[in-house]
Amino acid sequence: MKAVVMAGGEGSRLRPLTVNRPKPMVPIVNKPVMEHVLDLLKRHGITEVIVTVQYLASVIQDAFGDGSALGMKISYSVEEVPLGTAGSVKLAQDQLDDTFLVISGDALTDFDLGKIIESHKANRAKATLTLYHVPNPLEYGVVITDERGKIRQFLEKPGWGEVFSDTVNTGIYVLDPSIFDYYESGKSVDFSSDVFPKLLENDDALFGYVAEGYWCDVGNIPEFLRANADVLSGRVNVEPIGRQIGEKIWVESDSVEIAPDAQLYGPIWLGDGCKIKGGVVIRGPTVIRDDAIIDSRAQVDRSVIWRNSYIGERAEVRGSIIGRQCSIKSKVMVFEGTVIGDGTTIGEGAIVQPNVKVWPNKEIEAGATITRSIIWGSQGRRAIFGRWGVSGLVNIEIIPEFAAKLGAAYASTLGRGATVVVNRDSHRASRMIKRAMIAGLPSSGVNVLDIKAQPIPVARFITRHGAYASGIHVRVSPFDDRVVDIKFLDRRGLDIDRVAERKIEGSFFREDYRRAYLDEIGLIREEPGLSETYVEALIGALAIPTSPKHTLAIDYGHSTVSTILPGVLNEFGVSPVTLNGSVDESRLAHSPDEFGAIMQQLARISSVVEASLAIRIDAGGEKIYVVDDRGAIVPGWRLLAAVCDLMWRSGNTGAVAVPVTAPRLFDTLSERHGGRVIRTRASAQSLMAASAVDGIMIGGDGDGGIIFPAFLPSMDGMYAAAKLYELLSVHQARLSEVLAGLPSYFTAQTKVPCSWDDKGKVMRMLSQQFQDQRTQLIDGVKIDLGQEWVLVLPDVDRPIFHVVAESVSADGARVLMEKYAALVSSLQR
Repeated sequence: MKAVVMAGGEGSRLRPLTVNRPKPMVPIVNKPVMEHVLDLLKRHGITEVIVTVQYLASVIQDAFGDGSALGMKISYSVEEVPLGTAGSVKLAQDQLDDTFLVISGDALTDFDLGKIIESHKANRAKATLTLYHVPNPLEYGVVITDERGKIRQFLEKPGWGEVFSDTVNTGIYVLDPSIFDYYESGKSVDFSSDVFPKLLENDDALFGYVAEGYWCDVGNIPEFLRANADVLSGRVNVEPIGRQIGEKIWVESDSVEIAPDAQLYGPIWLGDGCKIKGGVVIRGPTVIRDDAIIDSRAQVDRSVIWRNSYIGERAEVRGSIIGRQCSIKSKVMVFEGTVIGDGTTIGEGAIVQPNVKVWPNKEIEAGATITRSIIWGSQGRRAIFGRWGVSGLVNIEIIPEFAAKLGAAYASTLGRGATVVVNRDSHRASRMIKRAMIAGLPSSGVNVLDIKAQPIPVARFITRHGAYASGIHVRVSPFDDRVVDIKFLDRRGLDIDRVAERKIEGSFFREDYRRAYLDEIGLIREEPGLSETYVEALIGALAIPTSPKHTLAIDYGHSTVSTILPGVLNEFGVSPVTLNGSVDESRLAHSPDEFGAIMQQLARISSVVEASLAIRIDAGGEKIYVVDDRGAIVPGWRLLAAVCDLMWRSGNTGAVAVPVTAPRLFDTLSERHGGRVIRTRASAQSLMAASAVDGIMIGGDGDGGIIFPAFLPSMDGMYAAAKLYELLSVHQARLSEVLAGLPSYFTAQTKVPCSWDDKGKVMRMLSQQFQDQRTQLIDGVKIDLGQEWVLVLPDVDRPIFHVVAESVSADGARVLMEKYAALVSSLQR
């Protein structure tokens, strides 16, 4: 016997799940619902199938092909326009010359098809409708039969006053080919509303068979969740769903990774390549499909998560559906009945309220609260640059395809034949994304100089001193190795400005890529040896005395800095105590707590080896973190002030450039030495741009980033480490003594949550309230209160304000900070 599988449904009540796939391709646990239907047919010996398709027909055809992979023979009948259930089957009339079965491709069932067919034959029926008892028949066509099973009446979606039976039409029919005589081809005709009533009117052999077993229409979101739960709970007989590894916990393969301290309460199904990280709690019934990642301490409860999706740290997903390739960032909360469409990103700390539906490819801002569905309108990402360049979760947000397009978009903003210096850190993720970027750049007629794995200052130096248009550095974030950063440099080796960022974003979002003709495609060449030019320049810029020597300890943090700086120090006869000098891609990123422990360990080692100076250089080679000769970890602002003091003592003149967040320590110190202070916006790009101006002696961000414009107007931890050692040696000073001579200062800072929508209002109201006082509007609103000041600074990437205060005492700074934090909160109401 042949079967006709009706698979043309759009599944409008299942949207947004069916925006990118037809209803029969919606997965139930481990496979599309239609594949469960094909499994059922095969179990009953029916292997020759005709599939009627219409909406997104190619998706079904590509998935099942000719059926040989399933041990079946599948052909397709394609509706150019919707023809109804009967009209679509009639398209295949020439292949149906004997009794055949019609079954819906988007309903989950385990009915005994053999018994239905036997009943049809025993009754010598023209048509047998498979019926089923349901508790609520209002959404279905009710069928009333006599004691022999012959159908007496149809009630299409009755009201409660018309419910004389609870047996409904399941859409599974056994039909005689003579059924085609009852209607014409090429017209929209439905079996239940057009054809079967004709048979009933003619008193033809129209029978119903009340089946036993399981049946679910999977017609809406609650039914979809129920079907998944019922498969997991064993209420429906389907093919085995995987290997059971615990109490009601199944995995599709051994590639699933589950942390020892993760808590799983079944029934749960985990697809191939899933990763369940430490502290995760999952409660069933839950389905997590292939290659999904549930990150540390996240909670998933009674939900379905499709393949390649990411659930961030401490995120909570409850009673919801997360589509394919979604990124749910850390601390997000998604509540009951929510459906998140494919390719959607939900920013950190956002809240999605119950029963919200988000259509595919949307981006919800960090900290947002979503109370209603997001369907039309872009609501998508319109800015890709943030504080660290272009950043995102590797292979989730930053994927090779994205990087190749970004490379082409960037190249399109440059002149034809320009050359871009490209490099990376030592991590394999950075290598992958760098190579994808390189693939995109030549396609727009731009040449690539690949200098391989180098510290960022080396890339800046080569870009600045060569005939190159710009540079690109790819790294894993120093804070989180799941995140990759793509940094863009201008021809001076500095971070590109916002104008350049907007040009790249415009090209990227418009997909306005310049396509080079065959002989204009850019060249790719490799010159890793160019780093020697940086080494030679660094040696020439230093004047470390040969004696006396301070004992120096350097922690290279397993980065590529260890391939550059030792040779420089060796030229001056300096042989430091070396820590973590081997390159190791797995140890480049550290959380704040981990980094704090690293610095404590460095302080202990420094005391043991009696080091006069111990320095940790960050993985990118841009920043230094210092332990003094007494084993004390030096705070960032005090370190910068100590270097400024030593520079001024050495007879250097010029200004110091610091961000608007810097304490008045630098004003006091500059007055002591006859210098001056330039304040900039609180971004690395602004600080570098200011430091590149004539007359700037030094710049710094207060977090280990120090700029010596005489050598390179950007942060360079290698030069900073060597220069600090030189200054202490020249002055025969101990760092603790220099620090002790600095003016004291007291600051406090905190973060205040604020929605994106309220940020502008808060800034406007602050500016208005304090317009009669001395205020600085360099970045945020800085209010001068005489001996005190307070800065309210909006974060560029997150829905928060930073409140920074300085006073004459620690308590005074704390009280001032709390006062203005409360003010920022009150202005949002």
